[in-house]
Amino acid sequence: MKAAKIKLIIMDCDGVFTDGSITYDNHRVEAKNFSAKDGMGVMLAHFSGLKIGMLTGRKSEVVAQRCEDLRFDYVYQGIWRKAAAVEEILALAGLDWENLAYIGDDWNDYPVIKRAGLSAAPADAFDDFKEKVDYVCQRVGGKGAVREFIEYILKEQGRYEEVLEAFLADLDG
Repeated sequence: MKAAKIKLIIMDCDGVFTDGSITYDNHRVEAKNFSAKDGMGVMLAHFSGLKIGMLTGRKSEVVAQRCEDLRFDYVYQGIWRKAAAVEEILALAGLDWENLAYIGDDWNDYPVIKRAGLSAAPADAFDDFKEKVDYVCQRVGGKGAVREFIEYILKEQGRYEEVLEAFLADLDG
């Protein structure tokens, strides 16, 4: 079972953590929509001890803010060669490719997808790309795909109920 060895989840941003829309106003201020449901998934991952990372080809202050809000462990923006960045993250974390789960939505993610221990794509990724991953989410990018993938990993590891119970108990104080 591939999920058993996962200790780190890295995701693409546009089309995975967002719906892929990039909006600018008349002052060239960028806006993106993030799902609170995906945010809860990231919180559950942290609570379970899984590390979380973001790799994106673009540079965006709103992405930096969202990743800071959710305490991402690794955030790399403006990255063209994602596999090299993952090599760096894995070295920093003391992990191997088999410990990595990656969710991406297009061919710029493929160099990582093909090496990751477990790979996924949102439901709205293009069909030929989805054929290359281990798990295709039922949810689309920016609308719960990240959370679905995190919950899938925790369930495959047999830890979902335990993590959820501990998380809920922590909310009670």
